[in-house]
Amino acid sequence: MTKIKTTPAKCSLDLGDGSERASYVNQDYLFRKLNKAHRGISLMYTYYPNDKEWPNRVSTVYKDAKSAWDYPYEDYFPYRGGREHLLDDEPFKYMKDIRMHGQDVVLSLTIDPTLKKEDIIPIAKDLRPYGRLLLRINHECTGNWFCYSRRAPYQQVADFFVMCCDVFHEYAPNIKLILCAGMYIEETGKLEMEDIFLEAHKKADIWSGDQYLALHWGWPNDIATKENSNYECYNVDKVYEKARKTYLRLKEITGQDKPMVLSELNADGDVTNPFEQAYMMKHFMKLVQKEKHPWLSAFTLYQFRDDGRLGLEITDPNNKEIGIEQPILSVYRKELHGDYFSKGTQVLGEATLPIDLRWGGAEDAEGIELDVKIKKTPSFFELYFPDELKDMNLLIEFDSWSFYKAKGVTFVDLMPYFFENKIKHSCVKKLKLFCPPQDGLNHPKSETANNDDLLYNCYTTLTAMPKIRLEYEPVKLAKKYRD
Repeated sequence: MTKIKTTPAKCSLDLGDGSERASYVNQDYLFRKLNKAHRGISLMYTYYPNDKEWPNRVSTVYKDAKSAWDYPYEDYFPYRGGREHLLDDEPFKYMKDIRMHGQDVVLSLTIDPTLKKEDIIPIAKDLRPYGRLLLRINHECTGNWFCYSRRAPYQQVADFFVMCCDVFHEYAPNIKLILCAGMYIEETGKLEMEDIFLEAHKKADIWSGDQYLALHWGWPNDIATKENSNYECYNVDKVYEKARKTYLRLKEITGQDKPMVLSELNADGDVTNPFEQAYMMKHFMKLVQKEKHPWLSAFTLYQFRDDGRLGLEITDPNNKEIGIEQPILSVYRKELHGDYFSKGTQVLGEATLPIDLRWGGAEDAEGIELDVKIKKTPSFFELYFPDELKDMNLLIEFDSWSFYKAKGVTFVDLMPYFFENKIKHSCVKKLKLFCPPQDGLNHPKSETANNDDLLYNCYTTLTAMPKIRLEYEPVKLAKKYRD
């Protein structure tokens, strides 16, 4: 039994889960469909507490919008923390679900840019217990489609982001802020509005851009056909190069070097058809892996389930609780399991029970690793958890697959791994156990101290291991049914 620590992937993968285009899908379902945990799960919310329509989702108030952005504020679900301090509903119950499943939260918030520092401080305090959360404020801020960019000049939007950075760095320094702004323009050799947003780029913890390989922006008000023009399809190689040059230009104009991510990326099947959508994303992911000088820290696949065709699944119009798998899902899942997009493992030494395990984040967590010798494809491969582990939630990894044990669960079946991975020769596979936050939260000792280790880490004592049942024959058969 060995103590290990996770390390970052060469390029981390995050997954969008809900937006103006779809509702949140629980993490157990995502695990079953993708067989692996992501680095982070992206949520999208909005905060305009001074508006008369607040706190309604704006599309429920305005029924006759001519486009997805023809509203007083963005049609994401309202963020009910902050001034209202409602911390038991969205997005907080989802953020807990994400972290309990061993993933980090990537939260996008569109915020009224006329709000003041005293309006942002409560949000920082709301998010402070969620560990190493990544926060993207007022994304695509050099565009003209979001409501905040119509309420204030671009310079005010930039200054607002700088103010938000200052607030979070003071009140919740465990949270990293993402600036998703203008990208490289080939004709000028500069970024869009780079002078206006220069200080914001310098203040941000992470640089970002949103870049689709194809997009039907007229959705849901029209259908993409050859007779209209509310869509576009781009050359994948040029998209990749544009993003790379954005990163290089940011280094040049700021004199800094920070992680670069793409916070929304996909090809829209409305434009390309579902088969080409899968091919385009596969080609982009291959370009990332072939890069001689890696520059992309992570990207977010937008999104898991979509009411249009921007998802690994599309929403069944007969029942929004059901998703219809698209060809892109199997293509993306294969790349997700590849070495390039998988977190690494550092061996820390031998382990004995009881043992304290630290959870810092999906790519900075301590766990236990066992070697399991597999002779052939088993009939049964199961984990049984003793009473002392019954009330714990655990992230379990076998080879490249992720499994989850929720609180109260005493049995986890690992056989699904072998449904897709037949064992023809004797081999050794790694079984790993991690202890994510037991309630989805960190519990710092102080509401104000920023040198508190528990802002960044939580600790769980593991006192026992599950019993492994590994058997190679059926319990009983009346006759042999195979040749």
